[in-house]
Amino acid sequence: MSKRFLKQTWRWYGPQDSVSLSDIKQAGATGIVSALHHIPHGEVWTKEEITKRKNIIEEEGLEWSVVESLPVHEDIKTRSGNHEQLIQNYTKSLENLAACGIQTVCYNFMPVLDWTRTQLDKELENGAKALNFNWIDLAVFDLYILKREEAFEEYAEDIKTQAKDRFENADSNYLNALCEIVLMGIPSEGNISIESLRKSIETYKSIGKEGLKKNHIWFLQQISDTCMAHGIKMTIHPDDPPYPILGLPRIASNLEDLIYIITKVDEEFNGICFCTGSLGASQTNDLVKILEQVKHKVYFAHLRNVKKDEIGNFYESDHLDGDVDMYNIVRLLVEENQGRENSIPFRPDHGHEMLDDIGKETNPGYSAIGRLKGLAELRGLELGIISSNNT
Repeated sequence: MSKRFLKQTWRWYGPQDSVSLSDIKQAGATGIVSALHHIPHGEVWTKEEITKRKNIIEEEGLEWSVVESLPVHEDIKTRSGNHEQLIQNYTKSLENLAACGIQTVCYNFMPVLDWTRTQLDKELENGAKALNFNWIDLAVFDLYILKREEAFEEYAEDIKTQAKDRFENADSNYLNALCEIVLMGIPSEGNISIESLRKSIETYKSIGKEGLKKNHIWFLQQISDTCMAHGIKMTIHPDDPPYPILGLPRIASNLEDLIYIITKVDEEFNGICFCTGSLGASQTNDLVKILEQVKHKVYFAHLRNVKKDEIGNFYESDHLDGDVDMYNIVRLLVEENQGRENSIPFRPDHGHEMLDDIGKETNPGYSAIGRLKGLAELRGLELGIISSNNT
């Protein structure tokens, strides 16, 4: 096997990110994963705005390798409202990105919530802090803050009992923080209210999983010609976490879902962002088996690890120390990469808040030092795999 390495990238939120491009370059990444977060969802990304961001990145000697994300507006996901115009805007943004030389786009089709956690600062034994998902806390939010009618039928009895006890003994600081953390997963330019979340959940109740699947395929069919004409690779991010929550359907949570997506629209552009943290949060997903079957359509990878308990609570662990078989995941990516014309980009997904980053203002999971540690570990693992295959 030749020494062909995966593309090492790093997520950067733009000029306002507390982690600078200089920091990223020192960490060892060569590619940047970024998005134009200042542009409202559904509006066209102009060549001027794309070029402005691209120039900032290239002035530091780095490359804008992946767009994450070009957001899919809720009207497209629900196929309602102004969805026809929004599809036109989306395809125009794709055309403009390709014209600027950026052809790998990560997106998700999760309803309402892009990600969900219940704690952002779980303290680990070594003093570092991690993102955490706890079913009892989610049930507290669902049953007693959101007050969703169907919720009492959906949780196991022991979880409802513990949630009731936790709620009755909770203070306002805990409840306010929990509410803020859950609502943080809703991508929006404005403030999100509990009432607006209730309305969104009601909308998806009538759509259901099958309806959302159909809307996703419709979306892919609408952008297909543009993607094929301009060499764009679309990579869908798995659901995070990979199971229904708050009554919202999921369509990208397991092998069956991913196979459906890539076969239903069997075109070169239609691919997967293989996120080991999202898929790994499931108690039933075999990530190595999944990757073996979809690796030919993996155009981008998020590498992070999780540790789960018996009821499915999980926290984000060290990149090489968790329930995900990171050795075999990286081994399969390395093998697949050898036959690619362009190296598969990956990024160390999330990182612990640790050392001098503790207490700093950062996007959840995106502190500098924790990701630097993760990238170093993953680079070492990759080098070891490639070197052992060449001896």
